[in-house]
Amino acid sequence: MTLIANPIYDVVFKFLMEDERVAKILLSALLQKEVVEVQMRQHEYTDLGRQPISLFRIDFSAKIREKDGQEHFILIELQKTWLATETLRFRQYLGTQYLDEKNIPPRDKNPQGFSLPMVSIYILGHKLGDLQEPVVYVRRRYLDHDSNPITHGVPDPFIESLTHDTIIVQIPYLKGRTRNHLERLLNIFDQDYRWKENGHFLEIDERKLNGNDEQLVMYRLVKAASTPDVRRAMQVEDEILSEIEDRDTTIMLQNAKIEKQSAEIEKQNAKIEKQNAEIEMTNQKLQNIIVFLHTQGYSINEIAHQLNIPETEIMEILSHQK
Repeated sequence: MTLIANPIYDVVFKFLMEDERVAKILLSALLQKEVVEVQMRQHEYTDLGRQPISLFRIDFSAKIREKDGQEHFILIELQKTWLATETLRFRQYLGTQYLDEKNIPPRDKNPQGFSLPMVSIYILGHKLGDLQEPVVYVRRRYLDHDSNPITHGVPDPFIESLTHDTIIVQIPYLKGRTRNHLERLLNIFDQDYRWKENGHFLEIDERKLNGNDEQLVMYRLVKAASTPDVRRAMQVEDEILSEIEDRDTTIMLQNAKIEKQSAEIEKQNAKIEKQNAEIEMTNQKLQNIIVFLHTQGYSINEIAHQLNIPETEIMEILSHQK
């Protein structure tokens, strides 16, 4: 068994993907296409206010070689989060990427001004609904009215610049699967291998890794595990996460208290509305009695004496009946 740094931590994940060879290996396996060249364009934590480090993203530009030998450039937006509530953030980020002029090749290579094709990769520390596959591919298809595949004129740069394929990795469903090269690589994210002594590390069985590529990725994480700056940064992430969890617990308790108070207020309001309705019904009955007695010839004085209410009130009620 070999101890490696846990790439669920952002600092480790960043350290891993900063190695160009490792980035090419992982991205090639995820894309199921050969990544000839790759360049990290930017990386950053998304400022989410309440959860300032819950979502980490890395942008790549990559040259891809298709099975027919053709090569072209694409953008890869790789995002990692452990929260199940960041869908809106993903959409907002994609929107900014479509608008970013840096994603448009120079005019001499792109006279029509189209953006580069984009692929989104999401590495999730949580499960998605009822989907139980560790890796989910969502791919576009060119179809005619009768759902027949269109082969002539594709891919079209206009469509490619406005739509994108998506790859989703669900870490909780990795569960030691080694059915293919990609799943063996993704074993480095499997949290079932967390070292019982310290969650900063995973215990990986090298025998499950085949070939130099898988070994290279593992050794990069071995190096991360022995790098003091990375180890310190993991500790900082733990401290920040602990503060976030404490704050979230406080907010959750406050929200529960507010909800309870709101429910009590609603209950009181319902009770008051019921009482007001009963009073209204009683007043209506009283008005009906006064009108009836008056039509039977009783004087205002007699009605007031019989019902024990002021004559002015009786006069006001009768005035509204005219």
